[in-house]
Amino acid sequence: MTARTDVEAVELANTAFYETLERGDFDGLSELWLSATDAGDTSISCVHPGWPVLSGRGEVLRSYALIMANTEYIQFFLTDVKVVVLTDTALVTCTENILSGGPAQESGELGPLVGQLVVATNVFRRTPEGWKLWSHHGSPVLAETGDDEGSED
Repeated sequence: MTARTDVEAVELANTAFYETLERGDFDGLSELWLSATDAGDTSISCVHPGWPVLSGRGEVLRSYALIMANTEYIQFFLTDVKVVVLTDTALVTCTENILSGGPAQESGELGPLVGQLVVATNVFRRTPEGWKLWSHHGSPVLAETGDDEGSED
C-alpha cells in the first residue's frame, strides 16, 4: 500500500467513528475499536472531555453506551483534520465542532441544542480487518484563540 492509500483508509476509519456516534450505532462503534486479539498486550484507552482515562475494551465501550443512552441528538463537524501514518500506526488530530441535544422534554421535544468545541486525537492500528481505533482523547476548547493581547512573549 502506498502512503496516500493508507492516509485515505485512515480518514475513512476516522469518519466512520464519528458517523457511528451520530447514528447511535453501538454495535458498529464496537467493531471500530481494536479487539483483545488485535491489541495484543496493549489495551485500548479513551478520554472523554472532563472524564478520567478509561482503559480496556469493556470500560471504553461502556462509556459510549452511556453517552449514547443519554444523548438524543449529536452531530460532528470535523475541521483541521490531520493524518500521519507510520507503518502500522496512524495518528489523527482534529477539531470536533459538536452540536448535541439533551434528553427530550416532557412535551416530547428535543432538549436544548448545545454547541461545543473539542480537540481530539485518535490513534489507529492496522489490522487484517483494516484500521481500528486504539485510543481516543478529546479535550474541550475552553478559550478562543486570536490576538494575544496582554500575553508576554
